[in-house]
Amino acid sequence: MSGNSPQRDLINGPVVRTLLLFALPALGVNILQSINGSVNAIWVGRILGEGALAATSNATLVMFLVFSAIFGFATAATILIGQSMGRGDVDGVRRIVGGSMGLFLFVGVITAIAGWIFTPPLLRLMATPPEAYDLAVTYLRVIFLAMPPFFVMILTTSALRGVGDSTTPLWSTVLNVAVCIVINPMLIMGIGPFPKLGIAGSAWATMIAVLISGSYLMWRIYQKDLSIRLRGAELSYLLPNRATVSALVKIGFPIGLSMIVMTLSGLMMVGLINREGVNTAAAYGVMSQLWNYVVMPGVAVGFAVSAMVAQNIGANRWDRVNRIAWAGIGLNIIMQFVIIGAIALAIRPLLGLFLKAGSPAIDIAVHMNNVIGWTYIALGASMVAVSVVRSNGAVFIPLLFLTVSMIFVRLGVGFYYYPEYGADAIWWAFGISALFSLTLSVSYLKFGRWRDLKPLGAAPDINIVTEPAVGANANR
Repeated sequence: MSGNSPQRDLINGPVVRTLLLFALPALGVNILQSINGSVNAIWVGRILGEGALAATSNATLVMFLVFSAIFGFATAATILIGQSMGRGDVDGVRRIVGGSMGLFLFVGVITAIAGWIFTPPLLRLMATPPEAYDLAVTYLRVIFLAMPPFFVMILTTSALRGVGDSTTPLWSTVLNVAVCIVINPMLIMGIGPFPKLGIAGSAWATMIAVLISGSYLMWRIYQKDLSIRLRGAELSYLLPNRATVSALVKIGFPIGLSMIVMTLSGLMMVGLINREGVNTAAAYGVMSQLWNYVVMPGVAVGFAVSAMVAQNIGANRWDRVNRIAWAGIGLNIIMQFVIIGAIALAIRPLLGLFLKAGSPAIDIAVHMNNVIGWTYIALGASMVAVSVVRSNGAVFIPLLFLTVSMIFVRLGVGFYYYPEYGADAIWWAFGISALFSLTLSVSYLKFGRWRDLKPLGAAPDINIVTEPAVGANANR
């Protein structure tokens, strides 16, 4: 690894410092992506009106479900690449990257074609408002066309993290956001040399930004001669092999399903919240925007922990795995505590950015945050703990824990106690399910047999085990 390589050494040196410096760029990516979504919504809403904004909101829900599945497979690629990198098996890294890239590109093309064909019936199934339907069809079809480069960029970002590079994805995201913010209004309104495309302009701006930032990623990879680059005979690795695809599916499918479980739980709870009326629904909508920033450290630290633990398992540095796990949980708690505290101290001014002065929703939101806000620390710690065990292929038990917590506990408490306690039953359901999830995930991290799983083998001869082996290794 050259001295100016952005690939960070994740298997040597101080754990906390390495983890922090590796996680901060990932946090920056999450923040920038959230800002980009908000700015794009502002352009669409202010230029084209409420119907267009509703159209993009419906399209965003569809895309979130698509990306939930892809996120699972991208995380699987990070884990497989990380373990091969930890073993020093660079050819194995490139075989996994090539096979994954070919698979993601193929799935992206299929998704684009299917999305173009099935967008109208899908939006009708979602009961998209009539005034937003035609706009949503136009917007979503263009977004689906962007799926092949989108999928490749997601995989490339995950692969870079797997080999210890979290700064290149950050600079790519900076470029992506800058391009999208600048050309979005130009394509919507037809400013300068650009045609006036209306809502389709916003979607085309997204595609152009992805193509430019994705091209930057590829240029950077080859300029720095990073471990995931493919040259010459290595380009044959782009043909997906059975072993790589099997490993990606075995790890990625349960992780993607976890994201879908969380989404479905959230949608069902929103249905319960809507029973309380428009003020409560508005309060929850605003607080969800603020809580997104609370969740970000858990996601960023989780990404960093996944790659770092995977590399150390590959290097057989089990002495560092526990230290990484608890350092990640501690770092996440500190970061989330600061953000939650800042929101609590400035809650009313922050709510004033979204709601008119004197709105009944403000007091509801304040009470909601007092009950729910602090439980995000438990949820974040749970996310980090799960990221650790997943890095050794333990994916089914975390999925089971998540299903119990988010579906049976959260929905059970919310719906059972709602008739007696009203909205407070909903807020306590969020908190109880988060604490339940934390208890299960940390207990599995500390006492579970996930360490007994065989390390994931190098492609193309991947031998992945996702069920506990008989007997525990006391030395681990």
